[in-house]
Amino acid sequence: MVRTEFWKNPIVLEEMTPEDKYFYLYLLTNPRTTQIGIYRITKKEMAFDLGYSIESVHSLMGRFEEHHQLIRYNPETRELAIKNWGKENLQKGGKPVMDCIVSELKEVEDHSLIQYVSEYIHKEEIRSLYEAFYQQKEMLIETGDDERDFCEEFDDTLPTRFTTRGQKEKEKQKEKQKQQKDLYPSIENNPHIVNPSLSNDDVKEIIEFWDTNGFGFTNVNAKEQLLSWLDDSSFLQPKDMIVKAMKIACANNKRKLNYIIGILKNWENESLLTVEEVDSYDEKQKQYRPPTESFPAGRAIPREFELDLSAGEDG
Repeated sequence: MVRTEFWKNPIVLEEMTPEDKYFYLYLLTNPRTTQIGIYRITKKEMAFDLGYSIESVHSLMGRFEEHHQLIRYNPETRELAIKNWGKENLQKGGKPVMDCIVSELKEVEDHSLIQYVSEYIHKEEIRSLYEAFYQQKEMLIETGDDERDFCEEFDDTLPTRFTTRGQKEKEKQKEKQKQQKDLYPSIENNPHIVNPSLSNDDVKEIIEFWDTNGFGFTNVNAKEQLLSWLDDSSFLQPKDMIVKAMKIACANNKRKLNYIIGILKNWENESLLTVEEVDSYDEKQKQYRPPTESFPAGRAIPREFELDLSAGEDG
């Protein structure tokens, strides 16, 4: 992609001939271009596409490498790198973009071209990816390790190492694990918190429902109070009753601990000790509830009315 700023570049404005500008546009937009700014192309292909002679292409390549210093070309691997590609085209990250970059970097034979392009990338996460790829490939050359193993490892670690979203997800996951570790009490170490007859699976299910349904991920105190109902209530199915109360709170958009506790206390007061008893009670309440009458809006109007023009007159 070529931005309109291309024409405002001082080098393009003041130093390039019309032929230079045409050639530079070709280098930026020809079918061989890639997402990473490094691609394989022969001088014969350039000459054919542009309608130039090989000598003319050779001369232009020399000008762009030595005078303008905007490209590098490896005549052995036939790979061309564009200096400012990253500054102009690699401004947005995200996993799809990073995946594409990695797949194309794997195909580069001249690793020095990766370093060359990386020096002019402004976006930190993408520049870090180029640098890491270049450094790892250089290490492979020194140690003689298999490059395929490196590529597989790079694919596995990419989502968390080089994307902002991945880093945030990793940090969030660590925080969640820490919170859950603190809240999933060990029966051996905390007998005063959890009844040994209760399963840690019950604790986990309640906490996961709380965390994933917007009750307040960081509200540790509220979670501990809710968990106490596993041990201190008279319910026969304490875990199921707590989860059902949370579902009702979600349905009514009342994601508060006090609302859940209120539901649980009402059930205890009504001696409803299982989910089945709660469902049966609710069904009976619906049957006995009188239907709501609907009244027309506004002032009531008589259904029958006869107009008598002679009313009030004497015969």
